Amino acid sequence: MNRQGDKLTPARVLVFGFAAIILVGAVLLTLPISTYTGINFLDALFTATSAVCVTGLVVVDTGTFFTPFGQVVIMCLIQVGGLGFMTAGTIIFVMLGRKITLKERLVIQEALNQLTLSGLIKLTKKIIMFTFLLEALGALFLSTRFVPIYGWQTGLYYSIFHSISAFCNAGFDLIGGFRSITVFNDDYVVMGTIMFLFVIGGLGFTVLLELQEKRNLRKLSLHSKIVLVSSFILLVLGTAVVLILENANPETLANMGIISKVANASFTAATTRTAGFNVIPTDRLHDATLYFLMALMFIGASPASTGGGIKTTTFSVIIIAVLSIIRGQEDVFIFHRRLPFVIVNKALSIIVVSSLLVFGVSLLLTITESARFLEVVFETFSAFGTVGLSAGLTPDLSPAGRILVIITMFAGRVGPLTLTLALAQALKKKAPFRYPEERVLVG
Repeated sequence: MNRQGDKLTPARVLVFGFAAIILVGAVLLTLPISTYTGINFLDALFTATSAVCVTGLVVVDTGTFFTPFGQVVIMCLIQVGGLGFMTAGTIIFVMLGRKITLKERLVIQEALNQLTLSGLIKLTKKIIMFTFLLEALGALFLSTRFVPIYGWQTGLYYSIFHSISAFCNAGFDLIGGFRSITVFNDDYVVMGTIMFLFVIGGLGFTVLLELQEKRNLRKLSLHSKIVLVSSFILLVLGTAVVLILENANPETLANMGIISKVANASFTAATTRTAGFNVIPTDRLHDATLYFLMALMFIGASPASTGGGIKTTTFSVIIIAVLSIIRGQEDVFIFHRRLPFVIVNKALSIIVVSSLLVFGVSLLLTITESARFLEVVFETFSAFGTVGLSAGLTPDLSPAGRILVIITMFAGRVGPLTLTLALAQALKKKAPFRYPEERVLVG
């Protein structure tokens, strides 16, 4: 029995847990009450995977294809997927008075990317309260715009749905016509609220709670400092590049005023880091812009957040390590702190494995789909980064293509997490001896 129990590691619990929720969601979406015209299981599975993995890629229009019941199912899947099923499950256990076992605490520790087991239940409660508070505030602000347009009932419903979708970095919308929120690209309240929610959600619960507790940037941990600095740099750099590349594009930014250009470019740069909403048509962007946005999608959000990708800290660690090598420094350090090489090795492994996954899926999609190469690669990066942006390929994916994207979305949501745990366990195992050292030529 012990051997069998040992096989069910926290990483496997997370994988099986996410898979089980996806399957339950897919079954619910196939019910007649969920859609107006019916849906096949593959499309339901695709939608459920996209919701639980907080991606936002859709093969059918969420706002017009699904009934209110189906939309609520999707909203619940997004909420559970964004928080993590163990976070939601922990709150249910606490409410029922059930004791959280050591095994469950280990899974929670892995899900939240925490270094220790102490204070996990308290942290989980704070995450739930923080999430619901921000989503409620987001819905309140959105209602000031949606209620006058859609009426009280629909306006409040839209406000709640989009607030949850934004904070969880899901990118699902109910506007209809596969338009996302492009009809609000001149509404700064809607744009600002949604952007604020998905940027905050993408920073990670660890950083948010640390900011709330310490309220002093100098006292923050190295992790939080790297997350905040890298997120700021990527946002500013992304905004500048989108402005430069799309400034003269008549189908995106050319006909806007300077304030609107900056607002739309900032939103576009931020949303590619796993949010999935778009205010300008993605399929109208220049190829150079799409190519640049793929890099942002690959990096993604931060650890213990509602987003995906390889994570900002992973990317930052590798950049810092490369700069250290160029400078001829033996140690890797930043903010007067030295990074252990085990962290550098983990970051490098995550990037390599993720790159191989994206390359392999892109190659297979070029075989299964009759679309432009850039559209196929963009779709792959979007699925892996759990972003949800598409150059128009998603609804036209073949059955084989849909299965490949489902696998990629799932891997993008749980892959880096599982990989980190696996590497941590492997690296902690020390051999009883060391082999002789010998150098090889590289570079």
